[in-house]
Amino acid sequence: MRVFISINLPESVKKEIKKIQDSLPNFTGKKTEYENLHLTLKFLGEIDEENLPKIRKKLGTIKFKKFEAEIDRIGMFFRYDAGIIWLHLTNCDELQKTADNALGSLFEKEKRFMSHLTIARVKEVKNKKKFTDELSKINMPKKSFIIDMFFLMKSRLDPKGPAYSIIEEFLLI
Repeated sequence: MRVFISINLPESVKKEIKKIQDSLPNFTGKKTEYENLHLTLKFLGEIDEENLPKIRKKLGTIKFKKFEAEIDRIGMFFRYDAGIIWLHLTNCDELQKTADNALGSLFEKEKRFMSHLTIARVKEVKNKKKFTDELSKINMPKKSFIIDMFFLMKSRLDPKGPAYSIIEEFLLI
């Protein structure tokens, strides 16, 4: 099964992200589905189901305080004329490092982590400079929220796109 660790977003934040998605400049590609909006802390990849109890146990040892996060900027990772449009989420780096360390004996640690939510996958833009200029003009509402849990998630790839389901939730203290 394909597994990852995530921060799932409150409905109020997902509604704000939907407004941002609706204001994106024209591109060829696909916006992330509303129900799939999340921040991946660590992608574990394909795992054997027999390893799931070890992963759950290690994640269950994490003692981390609730914290406030905010979406503070929009950006794009380009690869030629394609890429992903993302939103940066503040204050998530320490939780990611803690999860990474907890799973250190089972998985390779992340070489670099940038706290971002993928809001669209771009196949092509006609004018990269104009597109990024228009992206930078999008109004970013300052909406902070409390992160009080993280999730172990399963991802199933369907022809329509990915479908995510919760394996387990882990409360922050």
